[in-house]
Amino acid sequence: MPAAKLSLPQIQLLLGITALWGFNWPVMKYAVTQYPPLHFRTLCMLFGMVAMWFVARQMKVSLKVPREMWGRLALLCIPNMIGWHLFCILAVKELSSGRAAILGYTMPVWAVLSGLAFAHPVGRRGWVGLSLAMVAAMLLLSSEFAAIAGSPLGVALMLIAAACWGFGTTLIRHYPTGLHALTFTHAMMPPTIIVMGLAAFWFEGAEVGAPQGWSQWWPIFYNAFGVFAFCQVAWFSLAKSLPPVVSSLSIMIIPVVGVMAGSFFLGEVPHWPDFAALVLILGAMAVILVPGRKGG
Repeated sequence: MPAAKLSLPQIQLLLGITALWGFNWPVMKYAVTQYPPLHFRTLCMLFGMVAMWFVARQMKVSLKVPREMWGRLALLCIPNMIGWHLFCILAVKELSSGRAAILGYTMPVWAVLSGLAFAHPVGRRGWVGLSLAMVAAMLLLSSEFAAIAGSPLGVALMLIAAACWGFGTTLIRHYPTGLHALTFTHAMMPPTIIVMGLAAFWFEGAEVGAPQGWSQWWPIFYNAFGVFAFCQVAWFSLAKSLPPVVSSLSIMIIPVVGVMAGSFFLGEVPHWPDFAALVLILGAMAVILVPGRKGG
């Protein structure tokens, strides 16, 4: 696999995703201590869907989905939206934000494994980059093994979420829709909101009131506008245009941002493996994205 060449808009999307999604891990951890997690995620999606509608109007992007695409969108929605968001938000309540972020970003492994089933090429660069990224993930987890052993449910939920995301990323490339990324994301929000809402009522009850005060509202607004209206749309844009191994490894810097943000805002102290992992992840991204002397 030759090095992937990213355009300037793709690089800008990656930088935005890295910052906003990385910071969101401690935001989510804070949020689920203030408000029930499933109700929180459902409200984020509701406001996020409204935000997407306003963005689409400003960009003059049609949100109409051809009838023949409904079945394909339903298939893509299950792992990419329902599976990822449902299991992820449940796991965050059980784990520190840093551990959740690291486990979530084992996603490239699942993307590669599922890609092999569809005969998606990985190549030497892909395997080297993947190996560096996974060594980095193990380093990030090295100081957390004892705590993780005490949270088996959280670990299982986060790994299921990562597997859903990786499998979904592969499906996006295998079953293209031709829709604008904003239309594609917006169309998958209603079924996801319904499932999340039903899960919220089932697991957390129907007596949960509306969020109270700014401490409960600001994480919802951050997720609605920053995560769903921008990051989710930007990610689907990249996932449609880049091979799964490239798109998944290109965002591996996010768990490092999550760990550092958790340290700054939640007092989760980083150690030397965190910095070593940063070097390895940068190396993995360089292997995938920086051309060699002969272009690959």
